[in-house]
Amino acid sequence: MLHDIVIAGTGPVGGTLALALADAGLDVVALDARAPGTTLRGDRSLALSHGARLIFERLGVWPQLVATPGAVTPINGIDISQAGGFGVTRLTAAEQGLPALGYVVSYVALQAAIDAALATTRTVIHFDSPVENVGGTGEYAMVALRDPAADPVLARLAVVADGVGTAVAGVVRARRDYGQSALVASVWLSGQHEGIAFERFTPDGPMALLPDGDHYGLVWTMTPDEARVVMDLPDDAFLERVARCFGARVTGFERVAGQPRVDRRLRRAAKARPLRRDGLHSWPDAHVRNRASGGTLAARRGAGHARRHAARQEGVHARDALRNVLNARSLRAQMRRALATAARHFARHSNRTKPL
Repeated sequence: MLHDIVIAGTGPVGGTLALALADAGLDVVALDARAPGTTLRGDRSLALSHGARLIFERLGVWPQLVATPGAVTPINGIDISQAGGFGVTRLTAAEQGLPALGYVVSYVALQAAIDAALATTRTVIHFDSPVENVGGTGEYAMVALRDPAADPVLARLAVVADGVGTAVAGVVRARRDYGQSALVASVWLSGQHEGIAFERFTPDGPMALLPDGDHYGLVWTMTPDEARVVMDLPDDAFLERVARCFGARVTGFERVAGQPRVDRRLRRAAKARPLRRDGLHSWPDAHVRNRASGGTLAARRGAGHARRHAARQEGVHARDALRNVLNARSLRAQMRRALATAARHFARHSNRTKPL
């Protein structure tokens, strides 16, 4: 059976795309390696922008997410400073006329909300179906499952968003090591954080404090050698060093939990050469892998591209517009370029510490 679209992975990237296409009248099938109601990773905090909240509201994800106790912490302000420098920049939601500048959310809660929203659509999701590789011909994409007894899934468009580096024919992945590591920990202060996030630029690298429930999430960037030293410090010495880095901007560090080290590496997926089979032209359908550490870019790109392609077809219903994207070769090329641009954007930002 030839489907319109097959999506490998229904996490924040693939799940958002599936929801954005749910009412387009397309034959969409999604494959996910995890079991229903579970996640492949443990819980972690994700930062969402206000724009991401608006998209998740339109897709029916946000109401359940905010209804989950402790799942969402608003960022009411951001304090940006440089160690040893003069001045400070303070951004507030009130000045921008927004309920919050952004939100720190639980990855597990966000995934549960996406799953619940998908369950109300007609999108077919096959859980416990890890993808082995993606190939194809000049007429269709072919997604092979890890189970050798399972039949491959055929579709005109394949989107790979499973976050595990599924092999795609004709695509090579390159890694760039920044020579930096990030320590991630939870720290508690003597007072309430009041929803204020902090970013501090130091000679060793940037640091950030994100309000998360009753504590802060700390992200501390440094060289790998220095990270090994800091990880071995007793809790009191660790907190003292953090306090020295933040200076007078943040005081009252009392407790720390967890200091996992995360190496900062950029992983990019780029098409090495057109895929040709038996003299056919290059594979006409887009295939892309997006690695997302958060839901902001997933929501913005997944929903935005679907909406823009539909709007370009004047006087045509959104369903017919999306079908034209798949059926017209020139418009397919536009979607392929759009998805490739989204992949580059995800790859560029997924492992980069940046101001909030």
